[in-house]
Amino acid sequence: MKSPITGKEMALQKEKRVIIFRKEEFSVVYHYLKCIESEEQFTSTELDEINMLQVYNKYREAHKLPYPEQIKELRDRYKISAIKMADILGFGANMYRNYENGEVPSESNSRLIQLAQDPEKFKHLIVLSGVYTVDEERNILRHLDELIEREKQSIWSFSIEDYLLGFDSSIGIHTGYTLPNLEKLRQMIIYFTASVKPWKTKMNKLLFYADFVNFRKTCFSISGTQYRAIDMGPVPNNFNSIFEFAADHEDINIERKSFPSGALGEKFLPNPERKFNPDLFNDDELASLNEVVTKFKNTSVSDIIETSHLEKAWYENYQDGKKLISYEYGFELETI
Repeated sequence: MKSPITGKEMALQKEKRVIIFRKEEFSVVYHYLKCIESEEQFTSTELDEINMLQVYNKYREAHKLPYPEQIKELRDRYKISAIKMADILGFGANMYRNYENGEVPSESNSRLIQLAQDPEKFKHLIVLSGVYTVDEERNILRHLDELIEREKQSIWSFSIEDYLLGFDSSIGIHTGYTLPNLEKLRQMIIYFTASVKPWKTKMNKLLFYADFVNFRKTCFSISGTQYRAIDMGPVPNNFNSIFEFAADHEDINIERKSFPSGALGEKFLPNPERKFNPDLFNDDELASLNEVVTKFKNTSVSDIIETSHLEKAWYENYQDGKKLISYEYGFELETI
């Protein structure tokens, strides 16, 4: 973007600032453009959105409010339209859709949405709302009863998603404010395998960069995966089990190779019967995946390790005890 004062391109700047939202202060990585000659500061619609999305996410986290993804998932689970859901909860006609698109609900509306997450309580809300005909109400209540029964049967079942992505991986800065999604992570592995045929160490970096690049652009990760800093760079937490799961479910083929040094390498190869499903991803997410492939497709394993070691996301967390990496480091990526 050019300076309205000098007509020259302005430089993107980032710094910690405090923004007030609903009478509370939140520290964010503030994005702005600076005219070098005049030192005047400007923003754009895109930068304003990045700044405010950070505030919204921190406000939701502080007050335990539902995130857009959770709000959309609720009506998908119940198979109810956004307008009908708004009617049941007593919101304005399109308010629920606005919440799905990122508007922050009031605390009272948030509690009502969270109450509706319990299908037993949601049944009472449906009856009280009176928005359905007798036959329609009977059908939706039958669906909810079936859902309640299924959930009762599975309440003590082992969740492979919880095991692989973390039992404590509630939405927050370490998941990129995205609900951890094993299916999307599997699809990312399929995509990178088909595009790059990487060794395991490189796959770890491709996943890291895709999630963190998307967070830099949108303030949300793609998969909700937690990442940790280890010797050879950032990796998904529990990455070995994740890749074994993908191979066991024939998402990919893994070819193991012994090297003269005694090391064992694992190369990821496509399964011709398993195709990438782009329908699970939005346009920003698909662009992030493509950006990472374009940048690193021909990068060697040793070079991508070295590249990842240049990232503050790695060296600050590795030196501090191999900690989980905050997605806020996405705003400080240096190499892509």
